[in-house]
Amino acid sequence: MKPLNRVVASIPPSGIRRFFELASNRADVISLGIGEPDFVTPWRVREAAIYSIEKGYTTYTANAGTRELRNLIAEHYRERYGASYDPDSQIVVTSGVSEALDIALRALVEPGDEIIVFEPCYVSYGPCVTMAGGTPVMVPTASSDGFIVDPDRVRRHVTSRTKAMLICSPGNPTGAVQPPDVVEALAEIAIQNDLYILADDIYAQLVYGVRHSSFAELEAVADRTVILNGLSKSMAMTGWRVGFVCAPEPVAALMLKIHQYTALCAPHTSQMAAAEALRNGEGETRRMVAAYDVRRRYLVSALNDAGLPCALPDGAFYVFPSVAPTGLSSEVFAERLLTEAGVAVVPGSVFGPSGEGHVRCSYAAPFPVLEQAVERIRQFTGLIGSDRQPSQTKQDPRVAARQGEQAYAV
Repeated sequence: MKPLNRVVASIPPSGIRRFFELASNRADVISLGIGEPDFVTPWRVREAAIYSIEKGYTTYTANAGTRELRNLIAEHYRERYGASYDPDSQIVVTSGVSEALDIALRALVEPGDEIIVFEPCYVSYGPCVTMAGGTPVMVPTASSDGFIVDPDRVRRHVTSRTKAMLICSPGNPTGAVQPPDVVEALAEIAIQNDLYILADDIYAQLVYGVRHSSFAELEAVADRTVILNGLSKSMAMTGWRVGFVCAPEPVAALMLKIHQYTALCAPHTSQMAAAEALRNGEGETRRMVAAYDVRRRYLVSALNDAGLPCALPDGAFYVFPSVAPTGLSSEVFAERLLTEAGVAVVPGSVFGPSGEGHVRCSYAAPFPVLEQAVERIRQFTGLIGSDRQPSQTKQDPRVAARQGEQAYAV
């Protein structure tokens, strides 16, 4: 038979999925590996979807999305970042941010183009660049710098073939939030080298004690910035499959063309729910963030106590502890932790070379689950002889953390 697509065939399967499959074979596994909220979509959002079904809103919408939702997206970015996007020509509603990333790359990339990607990063970035016909150029970030991008290192990776930079802040898997001076430096690099900026803002509202700096705020790069966002993380709407893109009109027009031929439109009911989330969901997001913050502090403290050095991240809902004291690679550590202790985490190596020596743990899990997982991790690190460095805090971190967790209820 004639060969299948060689480019797709050459892409390895997702390393995350391999661990999910291993975990699915055991009934007693505690999973800290899934990158989605443990909260249920807020009731008022679900109610809006129920109402839409009752009233028969089950048809196609305009390819770009409902007028109401596009207006609300424009309003959100205007109020939060002072950015101005035309709902008619610069906003496209997509079937999740994954589709937004795919069609953005296909609209921008031509064969031979290079896309700078900062790693460790979400596992889909490199493969999506490759499938769009481009070449991902991985620029490392370091744990010693808090996984903050080094603009000088970026400059050294720019070539005549570089077309764009792809960045996620807060980041997955590290939770790193890029500070304003780095965002501005990257914008300057884009201007100097005529590059596009693909900014994945999906975790933008999940920040703790810091402000998210968005490229949407920078008027100087408005004509070269593509914002990818959605409500999956901030409103616990992962299964609704609704995202959006805000982009310069020429880019948005090409993205809409691809979207028209491949997806038609995002689900009508999901768009109705998303509109309600943008209208009235801010309070729900704040309560979720408050709960995540309690868990974040507890998990970081507990992992450090267990001998796994872990910095306190500023965003998202992941921690990225080092497993170097155990003497194990990230993959071996994750596999042994799963098979011997029944806790699923994701090896940092699947997110890029800079992730080696770390594992990703999600704290988007109920507090009792986190406590159970931590106890198993402590026992596991003790059995393999890791060097422990007990916390100097006299109070058990579980006590203070549980007090904070009880203040939140969905």
